Amino acid sequence: MGAQINFLVVGHHSRRNVATVLAESLNASLLIDEADHGAAWNHRRAIEWAATQSGRVVILEDDAMPVAGFNEEVAAWLNRFPDDLLSFYLGTGRPPQWQSEIKRKLASNPQFITLPTLIHGVCYSIPRQHVQRILDKWPQHLAADYAVGRAWGGDVIYPAYSLVDHADGESVERHPDGERRTEVRRAWQLAS
Repeated sequence: MGAQINFLVVGHHSRRNVATVLAESLNASLLIDEADHGAAWNHRRAIEWAATQSGRVVILEDDAMPVAGFNEEVAAWLNRFPDDLLSFYLGTGRPPQWQSEIKRKLASNPQFITLPTLIHGVCYSIPRQHVQRILDKWPQHLAADYAVGRAWGGDVIYPAYSLVDHADGESVERHPDGERRTEVRRAWQLAS
């Protein structure tokens, strides 16, 4: 393994138990939203924490389900793309406007695809040297994943085989559109 990698789990107080189990399984730090501030607030707090770390940080949501060999797989991808924003989850269902493009890109059996923004906050990593820029450009009005993607301002790399799946339980986030999320939110393909 190359440079130090720090893992951080962001969680909601209603999922404290699963967040704690996940954090312990990865020897990760844990940030729990105790007062329903929302995912964008907690993800920004996670990125602020990442700015204080000497190594690269991988942020996972409390409903992420890492594959076997997760740590080693993450290290390999971060070593391969040290200067890129990586998302270790590429999911179905949400957001619906990206699904046909994902399907088209995956059809050619690539090792990874790129999209022009971060579309999932389930598990991602910002290059250490760009963390402060993300904080400086953070758009307050966007959901966590889109806020990171907008502040990043470039392509995001998604391994074709996700390193985490999504538990896809009931959402704890209050979405601005007020609509329930009913689409299946699972990884397109999982690393094995």
